[in-house]
Amino acid sequence: MSDAFIAPVQGHCTERFDPLRQRFASLLASGDDLGASMALTIDGEFVVDLWGGFVDEARTQAWQRDTITHVWSTTKTVTNLAALWLASRGELDLDAPVSRYWPEFAANGKSGVLVRHVLSHTSGVPGWAEPMCTEDLYDWERSAALLAAQSPWWAPGSASGYQAMTHGFLVGELIRRVGGRKTGAFVAEHLAGPLGADFHIGLDPSQFDRVARVVPPPPLPLDFSQMPADLPMMRVFTNPGPDASASWTPAWRQADLGALNGHGHARSVAQLMSIVACGGSPGGRSWLSPAVAARIFETQADGIDAVLGMPMTMGLGYGLPNATLVPYLPAGRLAYWGGWGGSLVVADADRRMCFAYMMNKMAPGLVGGPNVASLAAALYEIVGEQTRPAVQSRATTPNAPAASVAKGS
Repeated sequence: MSDAFIAPVQGHCTERFDPLRQRFASLLASGDDLGASMALTIDGEFVVDLWGGFVDEARTQAWQRDTITHVWSTTKTVTNLAALWLASRGELDLDAPVSRYWPEFAANGKSGVLVRHVLSHTSGVPGWAEPMCTEDLYDWERSAALLAAQSPWWAPGSASGYQAMTHGFLVGELIRRVGGRKTGAFVAEHLAGPLGADFHIGLDPSQFDRVARVVPPPPLPLDFSQMPADLPMMRVFTNPGPDASASWTPAWRQADLGALNGHGHARSVAQLMSIVACGGSPGGRSWLSPAVAARIFETQADGIDAVLGMPMTMGLGYGLPNATLVPYLPAGRLAYWGGWGGSLVVADADRRMCFAYMMNKMAPGLVGGPNVASLAAALYEIVGEQTRPAVQSRATTPNAPAASVAKGS
């Protein structure tokens, strides 16, 4: 690719992290990335804040400092942070039944589902039993009511099953019942607003012109036609089916989808997740209590995820290091998650460091992507991989073998 077609990387980077900047620039220069932003904080202060590339596939509009993009499941990291904020104030008991706050949810064998099960994707409610289409996701009340009425697909707490789309309604309804507002408004009032973080769950139309819409990836490497109809992966990812272009529509952008439709840039995500990286108190201001911040790193499930079919280690609201799934992250007190296509945020409490990368060209696959893997690897080459001893698991039962949850109930 000629230099004439390369939008230069802009922003700030300290000398120590120049190799990371160079790697970021090379992804844009090669065309592996179209447009992206990358940020790194230490002790809540930015040491890297970069952006570059293009908003559009025609490469006519350069990515700007305030360009935002759709971050898919990276949204979950902020939704979970809102629930943990409530827990830190004693308003949400992480070990209480969900039905304490949402009585209807106890129906059909779900009285034993705890708040921490929902946060850690071990609720047994990873998808809808009733047929759903994309437009149904815009109806909060119906989507939540259907989840409250259905049976769990396996014993709650016994296995993780990625709540790809339901997570926003499961956690979001707890936020609404306890905090009095839906997720997007709650985050804006209590987290993003006070922090000055340019992150939105439910985007106002006045902000649409700042959005770098995502470029869809190749089709998922899954042949759903060959899967049993009652396999959890099949039930979750075909009801409704994935459609990256849905994120281009005004209806999707404005909906409150706490699992799926956050819009922001790396700077805003790093601002928010620095709360986790700094033990709940970046810059000396307390957002999470020390007790709640510590619980994030307690293992809730460890094994083959019933929906993703991959080995996952789940903490309270976030993924924890797993050498098979995320080999580019070291062991230790790291909480991470990312979005379909390859966005990622890593809150590293051992180093009080938060790394975020958001882009508009989606990589293939379900989890991560080669670009973010190379960036994270470059980061940890710089800072080293020394870690503290692993924390003890809080999970009462190990993840069930994949075969035992292969069929939904």
